[in-house]
Amino acid sequence: MKPLHLAFLLLINLVWALNMVAMKEAVTLVPPVLATALRFAIVLAACAMALRLVPGRMRLVLATAAVTGALQFGLISASYHVATNLSALAIAAQAGVPLSLLLAVLVDGERIAWRRTLGILLAMGGVGLIAFDPRIANERLAVLLVVGASACWAVGNLLFKRLAGVPIATLFAWQGLVSLPLLVLASALFEPGAIARLPAMPVAGLLWIAYTAIAASLVGHAGMSWLLQRYPVSTITPLTLATPLLSVAVVTLVYGTPITPGMVAGGLMTLLGVAIIALRSARSMPAPLPARPEGDRQAP
Repeated sequence: MKPLHLAFLLLINLVWALNMVAMKEAVTLVPPVLATALRFAIVLAACAMALRLVPGRMRLVLATAAVTGALQFGLISASYHVATNLSALAIAAQAGVPLSLLLAVLVDGERIAWRRTLGILLAMGGVGLIAFDPRIANERLAVLLVVGASACWAVGNLLFKRLAGVPIATLFAWQGLVSLPLLVLASALFEPGAIARLPAMPVAGLLWIAYTAIAASLVGHAGMSWLLQRYPVSTITPLTLATPLLSVAVVTLVYGTPITPGMVAGGLMTLLGVAIIALRSARSMPAPLPARPEGDRQAP
């Protein structure tokens, strides 16, 4: 890998780690559903020129946009809104990797060897340890919401596979166009008065939202897809394991949240399981095709 591209990949890991702070600050200052709507408004504005019909696959495009946009990120924003210990969320979010593999087995009939099965069991067992750690009992709702978002991401992976060849910017544009009205409607229903108060929202909140859209979505996700078009999955995937480690370090430094023994044990189990899955999956996959639509890891 070229040094410049390696530096870019490490930057993406850092961007996603810092996005945990951006998300928490954004949903603290702006109601979470409205904050997510504003995020997709920015994504749509940035990708609007790429918006075009995809003949024969529009139902799939619209379903993918709704699941990986409004639903997934709505759940993520809600989890950040109710959470106080973001380190638990950083680790629990890795549930998307084994869930994605499980869906590939159940839906696409993919066969997996014992090593990846072990990885699934370790990863899910680690998330379970965190969810039932009595020292962070008040985070269980947030952890469940993140696991729900991870399930949406896993479903989205299957849908994105069926959209190979569609330009990334086009998919992002549809994601914004579909998600924005859904989230605005949800905000009107569940956050009464939030939209009317938008002109009075703190500027800091809007800046944090801009970071989630521009840095996390347009730089992070699009950048990862760009790298996957140029390098084998086996080169890229292991390096993305830095994201949860950096995320825990960043939120601990910024918020001083405690790391419990249960989180350490659960985190080690989860990351070990994800590492086994990522490495074994990468070895079994060919080099990516030139038009891969989305990155191989979830990020907030």
